[in-house]
Amino acid sequence: MTYMRMRGMKIPLYDDQLIVITGASGLLGSNVVRCLNDQGYFNLLLVDDIKTAGGWRNLWHKRFVDLVPTRDLFHFLQGRETDVEAFIHLGGCVGGGAQDGDLLIKENYRFSVDLVRYALPRGQRFIYVSTASTYGDGRWGCSDEEAQLDRLEPPNLYSFSKHMFDKWIEEQEVWNKVVGLKLFTIFGPNEWHASPSEAIVRELARHIQERGVAPIFKSERPDQYEDGEQCYDFYYVKDAARMIYFFLKNDVSGLFNVGSGETHTWKELASALFAAFDKPERFEYSVMPREFGAFHSQNLCADLEKLHRVLKENQLVFCNQFTFSSAIGDYVHHHLIPHKYQ
Repeated sequence: MTYMRMRGMKIPLYDDQLIVITGASGLLGSNVVRCLNDQGYFNLLLVDDIKTAGGWRNLWHKRFVDLVPTRDLFHFLQGRETDVEAFIHLGGCVGGGAQDGDLLIKENYRFSVDLVRYALPRGQRFIYVSTASTYGDGRWGCSDEEAQLDRLEPPNLYSFSKHMFDKWIEEQEVWNKVVGLKLFTIFGPNEWHASPSEAIVRELARHIQERGVAPIFKSERPDQYEDGEQCYDFYYVKDAARMIYFFLKNDVSGLFNVGSGETHTWKELASALFAAFDKPERFEYSVMPREFGAFHSQNLCADLEKLHRVLKENQLVFCNQFTFSSAIGDYVHHHLIPHKYQ
């Protein structure tokens, strides 16, 4: 028997079937690992490319059997085909690769196709994340009905690469075998290493904590909304991780929106952060950087009708633990102020 020593304990490798988590050191991935550990799951194979950005710190105090680079995953799995119970595919290319179309297609589309082609013939559970940014400006609404995918117009290379995989699943007619989750604007602990455009709540909180001022973005459409009235569906990462664990435990399949189902303006977010930090409100106005719109679904709200309907049909219930205000309070008091990882 092979063992890995962690936190003073010996953990037998491959005693139980593995849960493979790609993108494991990222914001969502590391919170999923935390959630699974808290539920007693330690048979986790983590997949990520650990370089120098600091995301590896997100794996502090977590238990797992191994950590392998993305490029080595299929080689690692050779001879272990029956050891895997499920794939939670959260990895992909954002950030610096956002303007490299070939890289985005390779990592967000082709690798995803290879992974699901590995999992499905073996009957392994496959859960993956897409993005609500595929809804573009929302002119076709935010319905997660699979038949609506053809109508969408992704606004950038990142969302296009994610949309390609959603479309591939649709064209292969395998929605009955996978779970796809369209994430809205998630935020929360373990986004220290992310760029400002990827961690907009953390970045706004940093300005408030350090300078006592909230940078408010000017309206890009003054005829439709005022400065700071841009809306987002903010969803706390701890609830998003619990949602993924929820799907891991059941056999429901299909494409679903993952968000709070309500929107809050940039000003409302700033006000909630000021209150959590116990600071008076002060605002300064600036133009929104272009890259901020690449990863977040501005002025869109998660349509959760299908999720609620399917769960009801299957006699299942999922409830978020956090409201918008309690999520901000938890993030500030338990993570930002003490600089504590989840």
